[in-house]
This record gives sequence, C-alpha cells and structure tokens, in this order.
Amino acid sequence: MQFRILVTLVCVAFVGPVSLAADRVERGLLVRYDFSEDDGQTIVDRGGVGKPLNLVIDRSSRVRRSGGALVVESSSSIASTEPATKIIAAVKKSNAISVEAWLKPANRSQAGPARIVSISADTSNRNLTLGQDKDLYDVRLRATGSDNNGLPSTSSPKRSLQTRLTHVVFTRDARGKALIYLDGKRVASKTVKGNFRNWDNRQRLFLANEATKDRPWLGELHRVAIYDRALTDKDVQQNFAAGSRAEAASAKERMVDANIRLFDRHVAPLFAKHCLECHDAAIKQGELDLSHKASAVAGGESGKVVVPGNASQSLLWELVSSDDMPKDRPPLSSDEKDSLRKWIDSGATWPVDAIDPAVYLNEGQAGEVWLQRLTVNEYIATVRSAVGVEIATEARQILPPDLRADGFNNTAYNLNIDLKHVEAYNKLAEIIVGRMDILEFAGRFSKSRKLSTDDTMRDHVAAMGKWLLRGPLDDQEINKYSGIATTVASAGGDFKEAIGYIVQAMLQSPRFVYRIEYQHGDGSSRPVDDYELASRISYILWGAPPDEALLRAADKGELSDRNVVESHVQRMLNDPRTMDRSQEFVSQWLNLGRLANLRPNAKTFPNWDAQLAADMQQETLAYFKEVVWTQNRPLSDLLNTQVTFATPALARHYGIKPTGKQTARYDLSKVPSRGGLLTQASVLTIGGDEASMVSRGLFVLNDLLRGTINAPPPCVNTVPPPTKTGLTQRGIAESRIADNKCGVCHTRFEPLAFGLEKFDGIGAYHETDEHGNKLRDDGEVLFPGTAKPVAYQNSAELMDLLATSERVRQSLTWKVTQFALGRPLVAEDAPIVAKIHQAAQQAGGTYADLITAIVMSDLVQRARTEAIQ
Repeated sequence: MQFRILVTLVCVAFVGPVSLAADRVERGLLVRYDFSEDDGQTIVDRGGVGKPLNLVIDRSSRVRRSGGALVVESSSSIASTEPATKIIAAVKKSNAISVEAWLKPANRSQAGPARIVSISADTSNRNLTLGQDKDLYDVRLRATGSDNNGLPSTSSPKRSLQTRLTHVVFTRDARGKALIYLDGKRVASKTVKGNFRNWDNRQRLFLANEATKDRPWLGELHRVAIYDRALTDKDVQQNFAAGSRAEAASAKERMVDANIRLFDRHVAPLFAKHCLECHDAAIKQGELDLSHKASAVAGGESGKVVVPGNASQSLLWELVSSDDMPKDRPPLSSDEKDSLRKWIDSGATWPVDAIDPAVYLNEGQAGEVWLQRLTVNEYIATVRSAVGVEIATEARQILPPDLRADGFNNTAYNLNIDLKHVEAYNKLAEIIVGRMDILEFAGRFSKSRKLSTDDTMRDHVAAMGKWLLRGPLDDQEINKYSGIATTVASAGGDFKEAIGYIVQAMLQSPRFVYRIEYQHGDGSSRPVDDYELASRISYILWGAPPDEALLRAADKGELSDRNVVESHVQRMLNDPRTMDRSQEFVSQWLNLGRLANLRPNAKTFPNWDAQLAADMQQETLAYFKEVVWTQNRPLSDLLNTQVTFATPALARHYGIKPTGKQTARYDLSKVPSRGGLLTQASVLTIGGDEASMVSRGLFVLNDLLRGTINAPPPCVNTVPPPTKTGLTQRGIAESRIADNKCGVCHTRFEPLAFGLEKFDGIGAYHETDEHGNKLRDDGEVLFPGTAKPVAYQNSAELMDLLATSERVRQSLTWKVTQFALGRPLVAEDAPIVAKIHQAAQQAGGTYADLITAIVMSDLVQRARTEAIQ
C-alpha cells in the first residue's frame, strides 16, 4: 500500500535572546558573536576591547542565518583565521573564564563531545571546549591541574540537554571552582585545580566543530560570548532574564508574523478560491479588484470593503457572513469565515502585492514526500543500473501501469501498491536473478566465496545491500539478509545459491521498490542526509539510482559541500540518461501517451491511423531534443522555434513536401502557420474531433500560463452547439464570452485558442472549415494577473507572445519542478520556486540550468519533518 502522511507546518518566527539588552552584563567581556546581522561569510566580534577576533565560515559549509540564529546543518568549519590570543592572554592573566551561549541542539545523539565552542589544536590538544555529549553538556578546560586535552571534564547531569533554545553558561573562578548553568539555574559544580599558564598561544577559536573537522555539532547558535572572569549567580540570572525580556519585547513583532501567516495560509487561498473569479484585475466586477493589495485597500464602486481592525464595519465581511457572496457559488465554510473575520479584526495585514491563484491550486495537499514508489520506468532503470539486467519488456507486461495524477504519472500520492504489484515484484526478482551472473556480481563486493555465518558474510551483505538499496543497512537488516545465508547453509546449499536468494530478497525489499526517507522530527525542516540527497539527485536527473561516484561522495560525507554537489550535477547532465529523463518529462506534460488510444471520427478523418499517431508523438520528442539538447536553447523557445521533424506521412498531413523516405528535419521559417509546440498535431489533438476552443484554451491557460479557472456551476449546459454555415468554432466561443453567465470564465481562456482555429481536430491546416466558413487566427492573450489583454494578428505572433512571456517561463519552471519532486507544488513552495526560477533564468533558462537550480534549492537539499507527539 502507499503511505502518505499529511503535515501542517507551523513556522513560528523566533525572535529570541540574541538582541543585546541594555542591562546585560558586559564587564569582562572578551568576544561576543550575535547572529542577527548577516555579515556574509564573516562573523564579526562585536564585544570586548582590542582588535576584534572575527570568525570565517568556510564556503563549503552548510550554514545559514535564520531568525537571528546561525543554523549549522552539517559538518562545517567556522573558525578564527588567527590564534585567539585576545582571549588566551586575558584568561592567563585573570586565571578565570566564563563561556556563555544561547543555543538549540539539533538532536540528543551528538557525541565526541560534539564541539560547540572550542579553543583547540586538534582532538587531543585544547585550551577550552564547550561540547555536547549526547544528552548532557561537557566542558574540557586545560589547566596545570588537568591534561592537555582538558580532562577530567566538567559535565551537566545526564538528560539535562534538551533540543530547545537554552541559555548555557560555564564559569571557572581564580580559585578553581567550575560551575555550569542552564537557563539561569546552577546544575553542576566541580574543582579544576591549577592555573592557565599552560594554555597554548597558537590555538584558534572554533564554533560547531574541531580544527580537524571531525567533531561536528549541529543546531542553532543565537549568541556566543567569552569573559575573562567568572560570572556570578546574579550575573548569569541577569543575562538569562535579559534574553527573556528581549523575547517578550518581540511579542508585537510575533503578532505581526501571526497575522502574515493567517493571510498566507487562509485568507489568500480563500480569495483565490472564492473571490478572484469575479474580482481580479481583468474582470473587476463592481470595480473591485481583490487580487492586488493597492486595489483591494482602495475598494470598489461601493467604497472601501475592508476596515482594518473592525470586521463588523467591513462590507466584505457583511457580504460573506450573510452568504450573499460568492454569488452563484457555494458559501464559505464556517472555518473560512472565521479566518476572514480574524484577519480583518487583527488589522488585515496584506504582506504581498498580488495574489496568484495558481500558488494555492493544491492547497491541502502534502508539501513533502517521504515514501515514493518507483514508477515502472524508474524500476526498469533501477534494475538496469543496479544489476545490469534489462527487464523492460517483462516489467511493462507484468507490473500494473502508472496512472496520471496532477499531470504526471510519477505523482507520489498516486503510486499505490496492491497485491498485483507484490506478485509482480516477486516474479520479476526471480527473472532478474535468473539472468544474473551471481558470482560475478557478488565479487564486486567481496573476494570471499565462503558460505559462512561469521562477520565475513555480514560484511558482504552490508556492502551488497548498500549498493542495491541505495544506502547503508542497519544491524537488523544485515541480520535479516545474513540469516538467508544461514538457512541456505543449513539446508546444504552453496554460496551462489545463498547470494541469489539474498539478491532476490533485496530486489523485493521496500527499500528497493520505494524511495524512503527519514521523516521524524519536530515539524521543521532538516537537511537531507548524503544518501537521501544522492538518490534525490539521481532520480531527478536520470530516473535511476546513484552511480558509484555519487555513492562514494555520500560515503565520504562530501554532499554537504554545495560545490561537490554542483560538480556531480554537471557531470550527470552529460550522461544520455538525463536527456532520456527530460523526454519523459515532456511526454508526460503533454500527455503524449493518449495518442496511442486516440480514435478520431473515421468519416471526418479517413486518413487517420495508428502509425500517424506514432509519427506525431515522435515529432514532438525529436523537436524537444533538438531545441533543448542540440541547440541548448531556453525552454520557452519550445513555443516558437521554426523547425520540426516529420515522417513523409506526417509531412504530407501538414501540407509540406516530404524529403526522403524517413523522418527528416524541416525548416519552417517559410511556413508561417507552423513552428512551436502548439502547432504540432500531438498538442492540437487535445481539442478533440471538433477542435474545441474550450479544451485548447484550457490547455494554454493551465499548462502554459499557470492560470486557474473554477468548474462551471452544476446547472450550466456545457455541450457546445455544432458548427454550421455562418457559425464557426470561434463564433460559438464568442457567443459564450458575450453571455453574462459564461463570459466571466470563458473570456479567460477561449481567446487563447483563437490563434489555432485554422488547425482541425488532428492538426491539419485549413483556411476554411467543412461548411466553407472562413477561419481566422487573430486574437488576444490575457496573461494571468494582468488587466488588459495583448492582441496578436496571427498564430505566429501568438507563438512569439508565449515564447517571450515571463509567465510562460515561470510556468515551465513550475512544471519541471513538479516532475522533479514527484508531487504537486503547494503555497509554501512558492518562494523557493521563485528563487529556482531566478537562478535558472540568470544562468540562461535552459533545461540544464533549471535542473541545476532545482537540485541546489531547498526543495531538494532540505526535507520537512513530521512532528512526532
């Protein structure tokens, strides 16, 4: 079965104790690092006297600034570029020290101890380290009474460390008394004898790691300070209270954030779903435009409709609460009404300039996928890559086909598993193993051919399993698969037989047929681990598992380095599998598979046959390859590039003189009616036998302009009248647009198809229809979010308008990103998708540029977690 867990993310902006309060203790302050200001790769020392001891974040580190904190997401290097002599000299002189930190550990499993703050040379030589050892804090302090590693250490009690924002202070006075405080309370006391004259003057200051980069600490750092004296109980409590008051002072700011979230998550989707059908920039009924902030605040012909802070005096609330609006549509639910009222009463915060309804199209769907079955094509590619067996024919015969959902057949929530799948995977595993050279395959992972029950077999299973299952096995998994060998041995079987059964079991494992990721957490996002990232990258680019180079990088932990990731992406883009995957995208996006099942009316289209349908499909794939890969042009150029590839039969169908007897390349620069995806028969057949302007217009609106339209009311008759002498498809469309009930919606999409009227239901070009009516190809495009349509005189101008439209470019970004992730995009994704689009366009706007931007984005580099209660 398919598991899908829906998570509502509550993103609370924390403005905590990083702000320096006026009454915070500063006497004896040597260095202070606050992370509320973005200084790029440099962390500025903002405390103490003398020359600042600034820190530098290595560019390969995965460190970001968020909510006034420095968030360390993987093994990183944050260090001073020179010895911490400013601290060392002062502490030697005073023979006392305090280390203060506001921090939030990522988990309670970090050990070593994981270095939070360290003045050290390596793992065995240090002046000072404040670290985490699983569920406690551990401080190692070098003195004449301890060794060069600062042992014995001073530790907080077991289970004293929590994964929440914590104020941590360690002090040691001149007499040797060492104390640890957590949130203002003393939790540990110890004596560290001697003095600090043996401190090493050459050691540097590090945050979140050791100099050797093998003691990483992950979490959030909000403030770090070091003093050359021991803070008193009163000092510690005062600093803790100062942080608390800074948090309280931000209550107003958090209230604003809450109002913004209310708008983003409830009010904007409400407007998009219920209001903008009639009250956007184009339709503007009652002179009211609720799609833009400025116009919504101004109101309509009845004056202002929203009175911030007072719903009862707001016309909008009056009409909605009485169910007078939306007109001719179901009223808002009680929850929707409650959200609208709260939003107005809380000040009607409107944080965006415009509401894009497409952003909220998939509201209520999951914004993360932790369990995703391989599609049939991905399964075939995975078997081919993992064991070198071609299983395409059998897999397509035995496995149930993948069904389209939200425009693609790799949509995770639709990739179910039933009994037929289980039986198919079992049968396919037998076939695959039967075709393998088992001993040769086993030899890739171990030279041993001994059927043993010792660690040799376990090591063999672990190595083989990591390759087949795309990541390390845990002890339980190793035991399970090693147990197969034990069973075979006890039954008198040999090594080859045991390995065969183990491989067969692995090929049916959920970890093979699914892409599984860790989901537990606190509801926030996390960096994906190296193996998860390797699989994400390879299935996005290739629709196949990681190769040896990518898995090697994951083994070494190198994929936390963005430069390494980008180099692998560039390497993989040159692999033919990337082109194959991109063609799978265009095939699914345009639903080219429907051509095989298309059965036009034989009387109207007597020349139609299955081969012509196949030729149409092949034309589009060859054209996509030419534009995207051979010419390496921006994706939007797919709309107007003047070239195509056609068989002789398809060329004649298009009215073009065939060249040769095979598929040929045709220059269309002198064929103004052709050129670009929309003039290819594979796309034009979307309109059906009647070349419906509704179907074609909706395709342009939904798939190219990312526009939205509500379903017609149940009482509306959607059966179009037939064409006749004096009445064309365009005439029928214009009558619908002129109708008061229909025009509100139809004016948004039917004119988009006016430029295609000269193409019949199977893509042939005509100047007149079957009734002798003259056909036209002039019209206008109303781009979503705009008030005035843009006119065009012919289909060629329409293609150029679309190819140069920023809205079309954005839509292509959304489409490719959706396919890459295997799920519909939701409102929370929109800001990241905007960054992806910007990065891709700045790089050139090609498919390769877009895929690179997607992989390097937070949508791939990070994963949301499920909040575990």
